[in-house]
Amino acid sequence: MQRFLIIQTAFLGDVILSTPIISELNRIYPEAKIDVVVRKGNESLLANNPKINHVFVWNKQEGKYKSLLKTIKGIRKNNYDEVITLQRYANAGLMTKFAKTKSRVGFDKNAFSGMYSITAPHSLEDGIHEVERNLKLIAHHNAQSLLRPEMYPSEDDFEEVEKYKSGHYYCLAPASVWETKKLPTSKWTTLIELLLEKGGEVKLLGGPTDIDLCGDIQKAFPKGVQNLAGKLSLLQSAALMKDARMNYVNDSGPLHIASAMNAPTRAFFCSTVPQFGFGPLAENARVIETTQKLDCRPCGFHGHKKCPLGHFDCGHSIEISEENIQ
Repeated sequence: MQRFLIIQTAFLGDVILSTPIISELNRIYPEAKIDVVVRKGNESLLANNPKINHVFVWNKQEGKYKSLLKTIKGIRKNNYDEVITLQRYANAGLMTKFAKTKSRVGFDKNAFSGMYSITAPHSLEDGIHEVERNLKLIAHHNAQSLLRPEMYPSEDDFEEVEKYKSGHYYCLAPASVWETKKLPTSKWTTLIELLLEKGGEVKLLGGPTDIDLCGDIQKAFPKGVQNLAGKLSLLQSAALMKDARMNYVNDSGPLHIASAMNAPTRAFFCSTVPQFGFGPLAENARVIETTQKLDCRPCGFHGHKKCPLGHFDCGHSIEISEENIQ
């Protein structure tokens, strides 16, 4: 029986986009045991996944290196046939180095890639989706090239959000870790006005840190808009998004949650571009971005705390109209 370890200690969206590797290894080796390493806070994304044997949690809040050593000790209790490292930074490389395994696989950008048995290139300029880049790491197992990610809300998760499903509704996730990935607040307000005219209700989604942003947006509407930021778990948010008439998201974690649930998606891209490989993968999905030819866009592979040029034209010039949001 094969045993695999997958290491992805990056952010929420990165963990979701790692799940196609789990799915493919399970398809190819149905009896295999598949373990995963994630950072603290992301383990809930993998809850209820029947294809996963065990999830190791790297809790940096306990002390970066103390917790790293603790995680490595846990990993070393097992003998793996293969360790697959998706994270490209040194900490994941150290976990890979000290794991007991026959084979180490990872991207060539990792500081420890010289010890890998198999490497694959990783570039945000190659124009392919991040899922496809990840799956190249298991191409030697005859993996398929592009699959939709997966999440598994429980029956309790679906039951918990049932009370928010009154007729048809729309889910909006206006936040992002990066300011230049956020559609401007005024644009969200315009969008909500159009959606309320169509009937139904609007649900604002986000984490505890997004309560104020969603609250500020909600203030403009005496009814029809509900602020659920901080009230739902990630899997409960996924359960609510699954049955929404449409989900409107930034280039951020909720985009990938929508993909994992194959939920209808409209994704706003401001300073970044979908060509980097992080666009939506749901069957009914479309990217909405500026039609202006901006020399400054994209201004980097990741977002910024503020527009480097001060004008944020990539966000302000996105059109919000009845035709555009369909």
